[in-house]
Amino acid sequence: MVLHLLPGRPGPTPEGNGPRAGFVVGKAVGNSVVRHRVTRRLRVVVRDELHRLPADADLVVRARPEAAEATSAALRADLVAGLDRVLNPRVRSR
Repeated sequence: MVLHLLPGRPGPTPEGNGPRAGFVVGKAVGNSVVRHRVTRRLRVVVRDELHRLPADADLVVRARPEAAEATSAALRADLVAGLDRVLNPRVRSR
């Protein structure tokens, strides 16, 4: 999967709203049934990790074709690893 994090949502944020997640599951992942299954599984995995994001963050999760065959545990591991990279960027030297 590919993660895109937008850390600061533009405009005022009403109280009670937290981070949001969106999903992109294209036709390369599979037919409609497979795409919807992947989206449902990703939604559950992401819901458990949203607490790690800032309150005004938007997260976009783009599923790759391998997600159709991946287990929920593998999707969770990929998400956690991706969030670790996105939330803790290393200083890159040139």
